[in-house]
Amino acid sequence: MSNGVVTASLSASDVRAGHAEYLFPCVAPYYREPLVLVEAQGVRVVDAEGREYLDLFAGILTTSVGHCHPEVVARVRDQVGRLGHTSTMYMTEPQVGVARRLAELAPGELKRTFFTNSGSEAIETAIMLAMQYTGRSEVIALRRAYSGRTLLNVNITAHSGWRPLPSAVGAVKHALAPYPYRCPFKTPCDDECVEAFARDLVELIETTTTGRPAALIVEPIQGVGGFIVPPAGYLRRAAEIIRSYGGLFIADEVQTGFGRTGGHWWGIDHDAVVPDIMTMAKGIANGFPVGATITTDEIAAGWRAKTVSTYGGNPISMVAAAATLDVMVQENTPERAEERGAQLRRALDALAREHDWIGEVRGKGLMQALELVEDPVTKEPSPRLALAFLEATREEGLLVGTGGLHGNVIRIGPSLLITKAEVDEAAEKLRRACERVARQR
Repeated sequence: MSNGVVTASLSASDVRAGHAEYLFPCVAPYYREPLVLVEAQGVRVVDAEGREYLDLFAGILTTSVGHCHPEVVARVRDQVGRLGHTSTMYMTEPQVGVARRLAELAPGELKRTFFTNSGSEAIETAIMLAMQYTGRSEVIALRRAYSGRTLLNVNITAHSGWRPLPSAVGAVKHALAPYPYRCPFKTPCDDECVEAFARDLVELIETTTTGRPAALIVEPIQGVGGFIVPPAGYLRRAAEIIRSYGGLFIADEVQTGFGRTGGHWWGIDHDAVVPDIMTMAKGIANGFPVGATITTDEIAAGWRAKTVSTYGGNPISMVAAAATLDVMVQENTPERAEERGAQLRRALDALAREHDWIGEVRGKGLMQALELVEDPVTKEPSPRLALAFLEATREEGLLVGTGGLHGNVIRIGPSLLITKAEVDEAAEKLRRACERVARQR
């Protein structure tokens, strides 16, 4: 960064005032006094007052190889002076190169990619493709799912707070979602629960649909839902069931992809499932706007209508994606996430042993969460403590996120290149933040 010197044309107070006056009120930033960020490098960000923070949320798990990674920056700078824009009406080498790389990394026979600008668009593409390929219109999602902010996606989303309108498109049904910490069947959640959730999915299909669903869309780990990890075997059973009814299995890897969950390139790999369609975004281009939908030759050919994306496959975004993916492969992000994730998990588990209001620590790799509760016995969700924790981490110079249906989950998802020393530093800041929260209780 700039030797600790930060310059900005407006003061932080001016930016906050302008935000309040000119942006939609729904554009609601974190914190009682929102941060105005002006500079970043790696896992460090700096605000307009010159204060530095260790970023454990990475722009919602998006700056996957760290802010302003030099390889990404260099290649984007070169590309922007060569060719800045084409629509999908023309071919470019960067777009083909990224599509080839994704085909190499994707499971099974997934090899055909359609590029868009965001996870929302990637998911819309997947749903529309599934409908065209199957000739069906009903879609199944899970409760507590989150798919984005378009009209179709807010209907797939199963959080009332993220649904500004009543159901308005198609036929979307929501099955019970596995939630081991709050399992409705038994504790601890195990193979018997997997079968109970499977029976619910079957009953949902047979009682609330025509019995001919187009697709089931599932996040391998629910993101906005609070980094909820399903029990082993659930994703495999869900895929078997939807396929038995002639539908497609869609894996939403927008948050879980590219090694984030540790040990594998994709979250779905932990259950050894090859999806029919897979969606990606966020970390794919280290912050540049790229969404991607990948599928097989046969299913891709099912898109029979005309279509175009003005910005999908944009050369600048494609070069950013290519550079990001190259760094990921070189750095072996699945292995790094597994190692640093285990280190982070040990620190979080230690905090949970010290503070009973941390009801559960969960996650995989560098996708970890703390569910905060008012009482460890009743498990009453505590959004109050989550907000206090958010403010406490800020005071300690640390950025984390929140989530969960009740806003009581702390989400942690730093750059996949975070170092051992940086995780140790984060653990100490988290410890001090917990002490702050404990004093306020």
